[in-house]
Amino acid sequence: MSIKNQLSAVQRSNIKEFILKATANHFEKMADFEQFKKNFCRAKKINVFSNTDVRFKYLQLIKTKKIKKNTSLENFLITKKIRSTSGVTVVAVLTKPFPCPGKCIYCPEQKQMPKSYLDNEPAVMRAKAVAFDPYLQTQARLKMLSTNGHSIEKIELIVMGGTFSYLPKKYQNQFITECYRAANDFPAKIKKSKTTLENEKKRNETARQRIVALTLETRPDFINQKEIEQMRKLGATRIEIGVQHTDSKILKINRRGHGRKSIINATRLLKNAGFKISYHLMPGLWKSNPKKDLKMIQELFTNQAFQPDMIKIYPCVVTEFAPLKKIWQQGKYQPLTNRQNEKLITSIKKIIPPYVRISRLIRDIPKESILAGPDISNLRQKLAEKNISCRCIRCREIKGEFDKNEKIILDRIDYPASKGLEIFLQFVSTDKLKLFSLLRLRIPDKKTLVNCPIKTLRNSALIREVHTYGKVSPLGISDNRTPQHMGLGKKLIEKAEKIVQKEFGLKKIAVISGVGVRKYYQKLGYVLENEYMVKKLL
Repeated sequence: MSIKNQLSAVQRSNIKEFILKATANHFEKMADFEQFKKNFCRAKKINVFSNTDVRFKYLQLIKTKKIKKNTSLENFLITKKIRSTSGVTVVAVLTKPFPCPGKCIYCPEQKQMPKSYLDNEPAVMRAKAVAFDPYLQTQARLKMLSTNGHSIEKIELIVMGGTFSYLPKKYQNQFITECYRAANDFPAKIKKSKTTLENEKKRNETARQRIVALTLETRPDFINQKEIEQMRKLGATRIEIGVQHTDSKILKINRRGHGRKSIINATRLLKNAGFKISYHLMPGLWKSNPKKDLKMIQELFTNQAFQPDMIKIYPCVVTEFAPLKKIWQQGKYQPLTNRQNEKLITSIKKIIPPYVRISRLIRDIPKESILAGPDISNLRQKLAEKNISCRCIRCREIKGEFDKNEKIILDRIDYPASKGLEIFLQFVSTDKLKLFSLLRLRIPDKKTLVNCPIKTLRNSALIREVHTYGKVSPLGISDNRTPQHMGLGKKLIEKAEKIVQKEFGLKKIAVISGVGVRKYYQKLGYVLENEYMVKKLL
């Protein structure tokens, strides 16, 4: 049922009157707008209507030319702004349940669910509602985001559901093809037709909704050169690997199935292929403790063999369908308490380098499903209330507080990683507390430069990420309320090209570009070669 059919004629009339009055006012903050809405509804003696309803009527009035477009009002009508304030709009989808090679004792093994997922997790519930169909999942999410006022033209597609690399290659190709097709077709919903991955990728290069980044989840022991080539064929740009811990003894007793060497090897192979890397980390595992966990995190950023670009922290919890439940019931295992976890996270945030992003601080498992272990789902907010922040990318990236007159400076951080050199370029405020745009440049070690298994990348520097933050702005439309059209990304790329030539004497640079952003790089002189955008430097 549409929003129009859900609202009565009186409700639609009241909302129209509210919009006309709202457009005649100027609101500095969201709180001012919300108070104005409450006062209006109180005077009318009606229930406060949702911003989704207001937005629906507002778009109708624009379409019928009853009012003029009001970008300030539109900004206040966006629901859950966090979903599109990091420069892209995230769309998460789940693969259907498949057997998993892992025997991890902390993993829930609920029937008819992807391994490690529970049927009452929000993302799982959305996927289950459409029988894990990738096309329907993608379209439903795009519709929801669009209805709530988000720009959906720059999509980061995140594929969840366990070890993607273990899935049959045919299913992998079909799943990703359908995700591209869903974005290409939207808002139309077209019945399944005979198509190919390459065809849908080509369509997406110029589609209205472009997949500018694609993230896959896998295990470090499944990463090899063949798997890397498959991931690039699909258009993947970031890989999330289930590290959990770097202590091989702790991994072994928790039946993880791999050790420290696999993590190091996977990290090196992925970085030399240009991928961004996110580590999934699990404090509180059986036979670990807060001291060991903090030491593990410290080593990630002092040992060049690791150095992930992002981390997701999932404290170990006891759930109904996990083998760990029996060990806990026997009194052999005690997970972290909420207090211990908060103390540990606070310590971790103090040591995070500015080139790392903490994507998550806790898993999105409903409280009722946690038998024991940390169950505070809004830990980030609680830490913020105590003024506990860090230098990580997420804490510094600008969201809605953009001032176009603010002075922006270029900052550079060099650090060794996986036998190569990482150069992190960032546009920041003068105090470096606000991050506007970043670029990750990799100079591989000499051996890799000469003998890289991917011939396209031989004797080439790698741009692993270019990201400008702030509110997502539609393609081709200038918006002075966001840094996305200030040309910061282009300036960083030009700076990277100069560094590559002048400091390292290299004549080629390659970008691990998302399919939906290939046209952007073409305008800068890059050409598509073996799934990478490549430029020869003169």
